[in-house]
Amino acid sequence: MTQLRTDVASCPTEDGMVLLDERNGRYWQLNATGATVLQALLDGATPEQITDQLVAARPFTRDRAAADIATLLDHLNRAGLLASAP
Repeated sequence: MTQLRTDVASCPTEDGMVLLDERNGRYWQLNATGATVLQALLDGATPEQITDQLVAARPFTRDRAAADIATLLDHLNRAGLLASAP
């Protein structure tokens, strides 16, 4: 299951979500789709389940949705915002 680090705060906004890395004071802004994807991951959905949801709700191809989800996860990981898996 995907989790944010304990020192990363999240706050929904009108346009998506903002993350604050409290270690260094950096903010990360997610658009509405990014916020939907991250919230679904935090709620326990798999990338494959989220891909299905995006394809059903928005004009995305399956390949595009899967690639965008993988890219978001990669960015969050590289920024050190996600907790390491046990």
